[in-house]
Amino acid sequence: MCPPVEDTPVNGTNGQANGSNGTNGDHPGFRAIQSSHNPHSNHKSPYQPVGDFLSNVSNFKIIESTLREGEQFSNAYFDLEAKIKIAKALDEFGVDYIELTSPAASEQSRLDCEAICKLGLKAKILTHVRCHLEDAKIAVETGVDGLDVVIGTSSYLREHSHGKDMTYIKNTAIEVIEYVKSKGKEIRFSSEDSFRSDLVDLLSIYSAVDKVGVNRVGIADTVGCASPRQVYDLIRTLRGVVSCDIETHFHNDTGCAVANAYCALEAGATHIDTSVLGIGERNGITPLGGLMARMIVADRDYVLSKYKLHKLKEVEDLVADLVEVNIPFNNYITGFCAFTHKAGIHAKAILNNPSTYEIINPADFGMSRYVHFASRLTGWNAIKSRADQLGLNMTDAQYKECTAKIKALADVRKIGLDDTDSIIRTYHQNLHSEVEKPLLEGLSAEEEQKFQEAEKSLGGVPEKRQLDQTADAEAEVPAAKKTRSAAVA
Repeated sequence: MCPPVEDTPVNGTNGQANGSNGTNGDHPGFRAIQSSHNPHSNHKSPYQPVGDFLSNVSNFKIIESTLREGEQFSNAYFDLEAKIKIAKALDEFGVDYIELTSPAASEQSRLDCEAICKLGLKAKILTHVRCHLEDAKIAVETGVDGLDVVIGTSSYLREHSHGKDMTYIKNTAIEVIEYVKSKGKEIRFSSEDSFRSDLVDLLSIYSAVDKVGVNRVGIADTVGCASPRQVYDLIRTLRGVVSCDIETHFHNDTGCAVANAYCALEAGATHIDTSVLGIGERNGITPLGGLMARMIVADRDYVLSKYKLHKLKEVEDLVADLVEVNIPFNNYITGFCAFTHKAGIHAKAILNNPSTYEIINPADFGMSRYVHFASRLTGWNAIKSRADQLGLNMTDAQYKECTAKIKALADVRKIGLDDTDSIIRTYHQNLHSEVEKPLLEGLSAEEEQKFQEAEKSLGGVPEKRQLDQTADAEAEVPAAKKTRSAAVA
């Protein structure tokens, strides 16, 4: 979970926290930081491919499948109350479609489907059924807006799953499509295991269902074997064969789900299947947050115009609690480390202009950026920023000397936020006191010895001696300078 916001100026323009959004959990050594400005202008990459008329990177729809694919996640058990909460949260976020488990799967699935259809959500409600007329009839009666029909087309599934040949698949698909259309419902026909299916078989059946008026055809990377280049080539080829929309469903077994979804849109796909946190069968599918991270970089204005991005963490927390998992530290956007900066050179640039080391503006998602300054990697700019938050004013030379002491202590032991704050406060106090207090109370004898050795080592460096002299010369209290100089000697 992302760390909380503390001691942060209230200002909503720079990506730092300005309320409760985007804050959940705690971690020592982190604070939301104030940056000078945060344009995050949508500059185009010099290596970005030239768009063409087939690309839908700036014109796509999300079919959110947490209540269908997500139910296949190993930890998932959604009762009706949970399903309604998820459906409402997804609708509030702004997804275009919500896909539900087949009502033919169980009696409770049918009742759940009917109940969600009656909620009056803005998103269209779909259900995912086998390419079977009886399943389609059950689904139509629930009141859904559309059906997602699927059947395996690879040799693996035709031989070892349903046992049907391509002629049977084509005839059954046309029968189901014509029935669903006669009931005034949307319909998508999808092959399963598309990327291990014969290309001629795929194009033949897609062409046939396109001619009878299917709304969408679907490409499914059921086992997660496809690469972005394979996806682009197949979607591009399919785009030349059908005139209907193209939906895509990518499993994440080999870590390519987000990249594959993006390449599919570049090639002409129109709809992307997602689930919250990517949950689903095995390693799941394209995560909703991951897709948003990719697409806001591609076309920020389009994404912001359609989706309430500040609701992302809310829906992810909801689903994470329901399936009893923690949000990963490196999760897209909402992970603990998503907008956390630790290295000194990074912190300095971030404080001056966050665009230097951030491609995504955390404020777009109601999140905050953080700087980790309680470590040996910290830089004096980060310490200066923290001192400003604490209301302590020093010269640059003094900030640098204080930083050197923090780094020396961090070489002795792991230090936390409170330790760092204590050092900063005590260092500042020593500038105004005739008696120099220990920078940090509670050190063991061994730690104290190591710290003193680190101090002596730093004192032997010419640059450090010069820094001490400059800091002393700039101290506000002359008496303190003498005491400190003697202590260093």
